[in-house]
Amino acid sequence: MGQVLASFDFPADDVALLAPCSPLAVAIFADRPYLRTEMAEDAAAAGLRVTRTAGLRALLEEPEQPLGDLVLVDCPVIESADIAALARLDMRAARTGARLVVSTSMGSLDDVFGSLDQCDPQILVSPSRADRVIALGRLLTSDGARVRELSDHDRISLLRLTEQVAQIAQRLETLSSPGNGNQTVEAPAFGFGAESLRDEASRRLVRPARASLPDPRLVRKIIRQRQMRARFFEGDLFADPAWDMLLDLTAARAEHKRVSVTSLCIASGVPPTTALRWIGQMTDCGLFARCEDDSDRRRAFISLSDKAAEAMSHYFAEVETAGLLI
Repeated sequence: MGQVLASFDFPADDVALLAPCSPLAVAIFADRPYLRTEMAEDAAAAGLRVTRTAGLRALLEEPEQPLGDLVLVDCPVIESADIAALARLDMRAARTGARLVVSTSMGSLDDVFGSLDQCDPQILVSPSRADRVIALGRLLTSDGARVRELSDHDRISLLRLTEQVAQIAQRLETLSSPGNGNQTVEAPAFGFGAESLRDEASRRLVRPARASLPDPRLVRKIIRQRQMRARFFEGDLFADPAWDMLLDLTAARAEHKRVSVTSLCIASGVPPTTALRWIGQMTDCGLFARCEDDSDRRRAFISLSDKAAEAMSHYFAEVETAGLLI
């Protein structure tokens, strides 16, 4: 195990996975032979039992072969047969409970993302060997899996991500249901005497007007201002992928445009694999929604949920009233 980890581009202490008492079975599908070997070594280093290695077409040619507990797939350049293989694998994994780690390239990300909508896979974009091992660790420490230990650094990073998204969701929930602003007043339906008569309109619930989405030109201006900072400072210094994605999706919703997962990853300002984790967390918290393309089932888009859209509308309305927008 030490020899395998020594070839990685990160310290061995950062991915100290405990070997399981009863190893989980892992199947590996990749067309590049050298990569199948690397993935098998990494899985073994993580204490897993490799039961099968094969090319992607094996998923179509031998559909009844057992998947195992975990499935590692590499699909950097996707063709129609690969899409069919991934879609079938997605359904089988959802049915059997197998967990997927799928690596791809930025150019194929939309097709891969669109093919996997049933089993909640981990998608990696052009990953290093370290990225794959860390992805395995996340699956093995997730709910319902047998417990393995990641390094303190990785566990803290995951906790922070989850906590940050939960805090964002809570704040947006507050914005979309602002205090007394959403309280309703109901006029009495019955009375006595002429002064107590109410017409139909006065008996309706009186609600405040729903805030409208901001002018997309304003949102795009804010996005450009945020991006301009990278010309003068290190980009990581101001990394805020959740807010950058919320802004991008808000502008797109106001423009009646659809946003692909690739485009949203770019808008996040962080590496694609990191952006995908944020997208997954934001979707789980009800802030983002996955939208299938009715004209092409291989594609899927990301949009604001209604709750997040209402919250962003209230946010922009309040900061505009306070004169804070520039």
